[in-house]
Amino acid sequence: MPEINITAIPAFSDNYIWLISTGGDECAIVDPGDAAPVLQTLQREALRLSAILLTHHHPDHIGGAAELVAASGAAVYGPHDSRIPGQTRSFREGERVELADLGLGFQVLEVPGHTSTHIAFYGHGCLFCGDTLFSVGCGRLFEGTPEQMQASLDKLAALPPETRVFCGHEYTLSNCDFALQVEPGNRALSRRASAVEAARAAGRSTVPSLLGEELEVNPFLRSRAAAVVRAARKRNPKAEPGASTLAEIRAWKDRS
Repeated sequence: MPEINITAIPAFSDNYIWLISTGGDECAIVDPGDAAPVLQTLQREALRLSAILLTHHHPDHIGGAAELVAASGAAVYGPHDSRIPGQTRSFREGERVELADLGLGFQVLEVPGHTSTHIAFYGHGCLFCGDTLFSVGCGRLFEGTPEQMQASLDKLAALPPETRVFCGHEYTLSNCDFALQVEPGNRALSRRASAVEAARAAGRSTVPSLLGEELEVNPFLRSRAAAVVRAARKRNPKAEPGASTLAEIRAWKDRS
C-alpha cells in the first residue's frame, strides 16, 4: 500500500482544501471551493489531478470543481444530491471510492446533520469529514436534526482513536473558547486550547487533529459526559444525555 501524503491548500478566509498524493505525479482533491489555489498548487508541484472528492453541496466546498474538471478531466465523486452538478459517480454509506491512479481507496460514511446528504471519506488512517466534525466542534445544523448529528458523530467517534481528522475549516481557536465555557474544568481541553492559541499566533494550522484527542476535548463528541450534560441543563433543565444535550450546546454556540 502506498504511503499517503496530505497537503492543506488554504482557501477563502478559513477553508481547507485537501490534496492527496502518494509520491507520484497523480493527486486527488477534497472539497475544492475555489479552483485558483488548487491550480496554482498543481502547477507548482507538477501534479495531475485525477479525482475530486466532495463531502456536501455548499458552494465553499464545491465551487471550484467545474473549473478543475475543465482543466484536468478529473472524475468527481460525492453524495447523492442533485444540488451537486457534474458528478462522475455518487456514493452511499458502505460503498468505497477507489482511486486507482493513487492506489488508494476510501470508505464512504453517510453523516447527515450539517446537510441532509453529507458524506465523509475514511481510509488509510485519515478521515475527510467536511463540516460534520471540526477540531473541538461540529457543523451547524442547517438541514439535519440533532438526532441525525448525534448519530453521525457517534459513527465517527467509533473509528480508531489514532485516526487523523481532516475537517473543512480552521475554526479551532474559537471552538476552544466555546468548549471552555461548556467544560471549564476539562484539563485536556485547557491544554489543547493553549496549544491552539500558540499555533495560531505562530501562523500554523491546527488541523488535522487526532480523533482520540477530540473524544477528550470536543463537547459535541461528549454529549453524554456528565459535565457537558450539566452545562446543557443550566440552559434547559430537561436536557438528557445525547442528542438533547447536543441540541442545547449547538444552539448555545450558534448564539455566542
